[in-house]
Amino acid sequence: MFTPMDGRTVIVTGASRGIGKGIARVFARSGADVVLAAREEKALAATAAELDAEGRGGVATVAADVAGPEGCRAIADAALERFGRIDVLCANAGVFPDKMLVDLTEADVDAIFATNVKGTIFMVQAALPALEASGHGRVVITSSITGPITGYPGWSHYGATKAAQLGFLRTAAIELAPKRITVNAVMPGNVATEGLAEMGEDYIRETEACIPQHRLGSVEDIGYAALFFASDQAGFVTGQTIVVDGGQVLPESPAALASA
Repeated sequence: MFTPMDGRTVIVTGASRGIGKGIARVFARSGADVVLAAREEKALAATAAELDAEGRGGVATVAADVAGPEGCRAIADAALERFGRIDVLCANAGVFPDKMLVDLTEADVDAIFATNVKGTIFMVQAALPALEASGHGRVVITSSITGPITGYPGWSHYGATKAAQLGFLRTAAIELAPKRITVNAVMPGNVATEGLAEMGEDYIRETEACIPQHRLGSVEDIGYAALFFASDQAGFVTGQTIVVDGGQVLPESPAALASA
């Protein structure tokens, strides 16, 4: 059993939909007070209403953009104002626009790095004093298998940001270890989200065929991995990653799955 999260405050960025919503739901069900952060107020309100109905702790929302330090500070300030503490930061906010390398512009690259990389770094920085005061601060970054392990046409810039997050976490874990703060990352494979649904049924069927479990992951699958990293039981785990992909990265070719 993981340590109950009752009385602990968790920030989840990018929490209004997809993986962020799943992470927030898992923590809410575990008793945490959850701060939902995203850019769209209407979507945040709908998610908050759902979690209020099924969670044991409090739920707060803050509409902010993590692409700059000001938005990150606003999120941390809102958490402290509502709950007085920050114990866990789930740096999940991310964008994944599809564009081939030959067509990428400087603006395209700047925009995705602003949200996915700067948003991670400055959100950790903004929450740092409160995480240290917690005495058991936890940072959980949502990276991806795309970039660090795999590649996919159209996502070279996205993959670069996901790899950059892992480069950040290793040194951040060293710097923050004396403050009793751990820094780890979850690396999802293909997960059933609104964004993946937009790729179409053919893409989903082809993807499922490449996964040994022959199914997409759920957003809660990622949430439970984040919950482990946030637990007291994971207090001696830092600078690490966990792949949650149903075995997607394991086969060396489609023939490997056909032989299973």
